[in-house]
Amino acid sequence: MTATEMKRNQGNDELPCLNNYALWKECFYEKVQQRCLSLQETKVKMIRAQKAKEEKVKKREPCDWLSKEWFSEEKESLDTRIYLLDKLLPTLIPGMEKLLMEVERKNVLSPDKEPTKFNPICFLGEYLMRHNPQYSISTKPSPYLRGMKMVTEELKTEMPGTTSERLARMKVEAKNKRKDREQVDNMKSQVKEMRKEVLAIQFKEWTVDVSGRIPVALVQSALRSFPDVIASAPIDVRKAICDRKLEIVETLEKKVNIDEFTEYVHSYTEHFSNDMFQEILKHLGQCADDFQEAIRHDTWRQMFADLFLDCDYGKVGLLDRRKILALLIDFYDRSPVIAKRGFCNPRQWPIIELQEIELVDLWGGLDDQEVCEELSEKLVLSQAGNFEGGILASEPVGDNRQGTYGMRTSVREGLFEQKASDWDGDTIHREKSSFHEDIKTERQTESASADRQEEAFPGSASTGYSLSKDGEPGSEKQVEEEEFSPGRDPDTETNREEGYRILDGEPGSEEQVCQKEDNGIAEATNTISGPTPEAITTTSEDRAVADMDIIASKQDAPVAEVVKETPARKESFSKQHGSQFGQQTSSETRLQDEDLLQDQGKDLHAIMAEIQNRWASRTRSAFDESCLNLPQFVQLMETFVGEDISLPTVKRLIAFIKEEYKQTEEEKIEQLEKVHRISRLAQRKLLLEALFKKWDNNASGFLDLEEVDTVLSTFKEGMEKEALRKAKKHLCCRYPQLSRVGKLSPKAFQTFLELLASEFPGNEDEAIDNLVEFLTASVEQSHMKCLQSLTRRKWLYNIQQAAETSGASMEPVYKAVFKALTQDAETHGDNKKISAYIALLEENQLSPERGQILLHYVACTADDAPYVLNQILYRDMKGVSFAAVEEGKPIHVPRVQLHGSIHFWNYDRPVEERKGSLLVLPLHDARWRAFGILGLDTLRDQCEKTIFLTHEISFYQGVSHAFSKAYHHICTLENVLQMTVTALDWLYPRAPSIHTVITYLVEPGKDKTWDYALRKMLTTDNTGQKEIHSSPVLLLRKENLLRDYLFKCTDSSQVIYTSVCGEYHIAVPLRDLSGQALGIFDISIGHHQKLPPHEHKDLQKMLKMAQAACSETLKMSLEETEPTYVLEAEHIANLRHAGILFHRFMLQDLRECVQKLDAESFAEIKSYVEPPALVHNIVKAVLLLLHPNWKGSETTENWSQCKLKLDDSLIQEIYCFDPTAASVQVQAELLLDCITGVPQAAVWQQGSAPAEYLYHWVDTCLSLAEITRSLHSKTTPSLAPFGTQFQCTSN
Repeated sequence: MTATEMKRNQGNDELPCLNNYALWKECFYEKVQQRCLSLQETKVKMIRAQKAKEEKVKKREPCDWLSKEWFSEEKESLDTRIYLLDKLLPTLIPGMEKLLMEVERKNVLSPDKEPTKFNPICFLGEYLMRHNPQYSISTKPSPYLRGMKMVTEELKTEMPGTTSERLARMKVEAKNKRKDREQVDNMKSQVKEMRKEVLAIQFKEWTVDVSGRIPVALVQSALRSFPDVIASAPIDVRKAICDRKLEIVETLEKKVNIDEFTEYVHSYTEHFSNDMFQEILKHLGQCADDFQEAIRHDTWRQMFADLFLDCDYGKVGLLDRRKILALLIDFYDRSPVIAKRGFCNPRQWPIIELQEIELVDLWGGLDDQEVCEELSEKLVLSQAGNFEGGILASEPVGDNRQGTYGMRTSVREGLFEQKASDWDGDTIHREKSSFHEDIKTERQTESASADRQEEAFPGSASTGYSLSKDGEPGSEKQVEEEEFSPGRDPDTETNREEGYRILDGEPGSEEQVCQKEDNGIAEATNTISGPTPEAITTTSEDRAVADMDIIASKQDAPVAEVVKETPARKESFSKQHGSQFGQQTSSETRLQDEDLLQDQGKDLHAIMAEIQNRWASRTRSAFDESCLNLPQFVQLMETFVGEDISLPTVKRLIAFIKEEYKQTEEEKIEQLEKVHRISRLAQRKLLLEALFKKWDNNASGFLDLEEVDTVLSTFKEGMEKEALRKAKKHLCCRYPQLSRVGKLSPKAFQTFLELLASEFPGNEDEAIDNLVEFLTASVEQSHMKCLQSLTRRKWLYNIQQAAETSGASMEPVYKAVFKALTQDAETHGDNKKISAYIALLEENQLSPERGQILLHYVACTADDAPYVLNQILYRDMKGVSFAAVEEGKPIHVPRVQLHGSIHFWNYDRPVEERKGSLLVLPLHDARWRAFGILGLDTLRDQCEKTIFLTHEISFYQGVSHAFSKAYHHICTLENVLQMTVTALDWLYPRAPSIHTVITYLVEPGKDKTWDYALRKMLTTDNTGQKEIHSSPVLLLRKENLLRDYLFKCTDSSQVIYTSVCGEYHIAVPLRDLSGQALGIFDISIGHHQKLPPHEHKDLQKMLKMAQAACSETLKMSLEETEPTYVLEAEHIANLRHAGILFHRFMLQDLRECVQKLDAESFAEIKSYVEPPALVHNIVKAVLLLLHPNWKGSETTENWSQCKLKLDDSLIQEIYCFDPTAASVQVQAELLLDCITGVPQAAVWQQGSAPAEYLYHWVDTCLSLAEITRSLHSKTTPSLAPFGTQFQCTSN
């Protein structure tokens, strides 16, 4: 609960109520309430019995309906008739009956008799007196009276304003509503049945298994992705799906049949309108098609995984990337044009990296090769209908979902890449399936089509999957006949054939592919230092030694996934596959490494295990330009073959790669040595990090350089002092701030020991081992001290984890910091009651006369929020905070009441109660520059002993250090997002074919057993409208099976082209310095399979600049790297630096392009007597940008004078020009007059590379000038990463 919430709840407290356990309540519930319920039940029974009796009377003696003569619609006499029927006639009519009966009995009306003394009036009067309704007991009414009573009730309902009329009207309304409700229910029931019938039909579009079921996880993923793919989905639809918690099924084992499917989907769609229901039906159909298509691609992926294992001759889990690219180019060149159009050009992105593209190709016009390929494709397509109709008819072209692969095969357990950490390998069991006949028929169909196009594809002379160099058919056909002959006994086939046929599992199971991929990694790990299957049950310390990780630098990246994997995955894959390759070599190497590491770190095992457990799950691969691991190789091959290639063609490619990929013994040995060396570096990193934590017993986050130097000076009885002096000198050169602060970070500590070991004679690894053993023995800790250090490191890790999983929000970080402080004060500080607050340095724009900088209090504990939050501390005010900032050291005031320069924010506290201790710690960045303070005090603690002890101050320094890392991590993410916004703003007017771009950030799991997640941060459409998500959605792999391409992109750190829900997507990783995916660009291009050529090039430019700007942003937070400033505007503020970086790298690229030009490059432009208006305007804009005073002169307006300026001096001016410099006055309106309205397509259609370079250069300079102008016009922001601040509780 934040302080804001606390304020919001003030005044809303409930009034005090009686105790829930009061005696009167117990008595009431036991006696009175039960008696009341009993009386009520008795009354109800009596009323029901009376009604039943009346019903019997009605059946025995029906009412006399002559009384209906009284019922009339005449309104004038209505009240009179009601009065007579209600008050008079019920008594008068029985009297008249009695009177008539008496007259008849006495024969009064008989003419033969003498008149009697019978007086009818007296008789009637006597009867009325005797039967007065107020006094007499009512007798049984006659049928006529009962009928008259009913008429009376009906007449009363016609009398306005009466209770009966209101009651009758309510009954009529209730009856009508009931009728309407019944009609609506009937309609809903009919619609429900109709929808269930439609859903049952839709279920048949899914690929079901032999029992007619599909995994419920697929259905959940389809429903979850519906609001995202339907942009027009109303809020209620999003609420029905998003807000309703889907029960996440973490296994594909749980399945549903057709009835369960219809009920499950209908429960989520019952409130949908008909139009929206049609949309979700369409979406489910597209998901079913995607599922069907994934089955086919997973078969390919399994074949590529087998190919990787066959080509990995050294069994190190790596292949030479350059060789693979060369083979893909060779295969592509040998293929005819009709086959090429299905492949992705291996000379272009995304097969090659954007950094590998020549600047001339990236910034120049379209290649002649691209134009020729487009023309040749059109020519082939036009001619194919005349003489190659057979081939086009037999080969799957376009969307294969409706063609050969439209058959329904059985579902697979592992549809998408789910690692063993995601799906519990012990609970997922494979099912026997009966899809083999469908697959056989499918492949025979492809084989028949392949026979007709055999001459069109290249090959190489080999057996098995061999290709004939002369293009003769036969070999491939023979292979297919051997593999897919109906009479072939599967038990007699080789392991490879079983792998392709997949008889023991489901077809093309992605789980199998994933297992093969991870098995390859496991084998490579065993080659280095991984445990054998027998050794898996060792202690956590031993597993920690084996599970190496590399995260520090790009040098470590190539085998990060090779030297690290979770024990669960090792166990799962070892049980299934074992160590099939390189067992002897791997065993020897592994045993050596393990024994050596155990000798090195026998006293550090617990700390190493703790570090290992906190490392995130290593399912992500790091990109390396020289090698490919198995997931990257499989993804590269899948990208190359594209969407529309047939299975025989894939087999030809596999056979070609398998035969042509060669590796010499020297290359094998070199690769093994490289992997072993990197593994040793990872082991060293882990060991030295554990040693650092052992020395840092108070978890302060750094070590004192002099203390370490003093201990090391006694190494070998002081014989290595000269080496120590040299190492210290080199260390201070690499980290200049050390000479000033004398503090060693973990990275600096590791560098110091490595430099010292390099100065020793002999083997460097042995020197490191000796140093580790010596330094470990130099530190002695009690068991209680070790437990205290372990607990404190856990709290510090929580701060780091809060920053990494907060979605670039500071609020969780503040909460984690205050929680760590209060927990330590309670546990290790004698239960102190502390107040804590964080203040950040800002430039003083409010009152400059009070100092250039101020301290802005952005967060504090909840109790202090009314007094401290958002307060400003100026230099001319009392306080010691600025002294702590300037000195760079903590300031401890044991008794604030005795100090004369303490500023108290809480003026309500009496002076006599202002007692306690104050501690102010400066906040430093990686280069030890102060950017704020962390303050703590004990003024709320009434105890006498409130002084902060030394070990407490050391830990609080560790908290400030952890907060600094977390703060700058969030600042870095904010800078990356700001750069992304700039990049997308540049892209959207140039690429209107791009529908949407969604930016995700990768968040690590809680520990190595958790998979990472993707957080949706930014959405941009083709109009440039951006939505920065205030509450970013978190995507988990297990919840988004149908969007697994995002996780594949993150896993492999490679670009992915795919089709999802009928739209084509390009997933592009944004990599960190180690080569792993830091974020993802999910680019949707709608129903277009490819972007137009010029838009495709602009996309490449944007992605290259974004990656370069991201890398530069990440380097800024490293302690050993100084930021590189190229433009003057980059010095303004760190936060604004990100907005300029994107255009700065673009400007640098264009500078290099222009620098490669010479006078001859402008020959074509100069040859124009009357140049095109476009060319003249571009040259004019360049000259006016460099020389604004030439406006309207002959130099710019006259072409004969203008072209004379196109020389080497102009090139030099362009190369040195800084559009952000204060001395440069860019007249944007003047330049826009020259280039506004010039479409970029028209520029590259001119075919002039210099003109295109100059156009882009002018446009980039204008963008930089505009950004610089906006920065100068705005108020300088604070160093806080956001404009909002948070208040956090102290517990």
